[in-house]
Amino acid sequence: MSQRYEGWEPVIGLEVHCQLRTESKLFSSAPNHFGAEPNHHTTEVDLGMPGVLPVINGHAVELALRVALALGCKVHPVSIFARKHYFYPDLPKGYQISQYEEPYSTEGAVPVELDGEEFLVPLTRIHMEEDAGKLVHDSAITGGAASYVDLNRAGVPLIEIVSEPAMHTPEVAAAYLRSLHSIVRYVGASDADMEKGNFRCDANVSVRHAGTETLGTRTELKNLNSFRFVEKAIAYEIERHIDVIEGGGEIVQETRLWDDKTGQSRSMRGKENAHDYRYFPEPDLIPLRLGEDLIVSQRDKLPALPHERRKCYREEWGLAVQDATTLAEDRGIAEYFEATVVESELPKLAANWVKQTVLRTLTDTGSSIEELKATPRHLAALLKLVDGGQLTVANGRDVFAEMVETGEDAATIMQAKGLESVSDTGELETMAREVLDANADQLEKFRAGEEKIFNWFVGQIMKKTRGKANPAAVQQVLKKLLAI
Repeated sequence: MSQRYEGWEPVIGLEVHCQLRTESKLFSSAPNHFGAEPNHHTTEVDLGMPGVLPVINGHAVELALRVALALGCKVHPVSIFARKHYFYPDLPKGYQISQYEEPYSTEGAVPVELDGEEFLVPLTRIHMEEDAGKLVHDSAITGGAASYVDLNRAGVPLIEIVSEPAMHTPEVAAAYLRSLHSIVRYVGASDADMEKGNFRCDANVSVRHAGTETLGTRTELKNLNSFRFVEKAIAYEIERHIDVIEGGGEIVQETRLWDDKTGQSRSMRGKENAHDYRYFPEPDLIPLRLGEDLIVSQRDKLPALPHERRKCYREEWGLAVQDATTLAEDRGIAEYFEATVVESELPKLAANWVKQTVLRTLTDTGSSIEELKATPRHLAALLKLVDGGQLTVANGRDVFAEMVETGEDAATIMQAKGLESVSDTGELETMAREVLDANADQLEKFRAGEEKIFNWFVGQIMKKTRGKANPAAVQQVLKKLLAI
């Protein structure tokens, strides 16, 4: 804990709103696609027209259930939807359909890794609800201050994942959010694109005197949509709470917005409590019943999760903590890496190539791992050539780039380009003698103690072979000739 917090204990809880990856909305047939013209993805249900009735989206229920199972939640066979009343321009009905007293899942935990330590952050609940619309504030259209309502997002299926107030540093909160972000993507429940707003976070922050149990008055930081913002905003809010209290003031329970340009939070409105929303059971929806067959079918669809893969990579394949974390973060990358290891039986070499060459290629080309023409089988064959000394690392990268373009196998490309390594010790010894004979001055300096000239000799031999020599073999021949 920071010295700045000495004598104080911050208490942090996160509420994460995660849009589910469905074709249609939670209670209507309107498309659930980002980027359409404003107010084009709506139906009478989304607009709150009189006489219409909501109908639950079965696929949204499956995805919500999958997340709860992945996080070890207690799934309730019967849950109730409720009306949450508040009045805002982007909420046409004047209420939001959510779950309150009887959510579909409770308890569970998010596995978190930070600074090489792994631990669990407990959850309170996960419940389903519909998203609200969006207000667009744009003065450019009319030349003056103006706000517009876009209801394309109204009714999009959400799950709200509520943690216990069990985190005590901004760093832990950010690590928790990264882990949760990875898991919802792993199980296929959400794209979790923070820039598009389909994975966003509200942070509840309070402080109390160290060693006490009573929670302090909390403030809510609303709609944080990046890991960096979450960490910075919570850190600022902790400091603000401490400054206010130590200055003799009192913290007011309220909702605040984070302004990254100023590096400060500002008051948005007084924080509502549950009674302000006047919850009551949604009369137009029957209770949601989750049968055992449905639960089993969604549990069967769960892949190995990031924390399980990290453990395997470290304990079974001997990878460093950071390498294991990087490779396990994205499901597509993890599965590509694992398939390469199965084909090559070279886990550490595969880790280096996937982490560096493959990920760099994806960044440079803007493609996904699924679109890559160089499959795990292609990469495994390339790694065997490199490991066996038939290809240098540098030439191996050239071969990989060609595989990405053409989908050809490594051996074919190597032979077509004449890139096979020169490993014949007799041939290398002849070249090494030529280099030493042609550079008597450098040889004399080396024998006088300038050891760095050894690497210069290696470079000269590599030039003579146009980079095709096996560097290890070159060094071995040189050491023999120089008697070192």
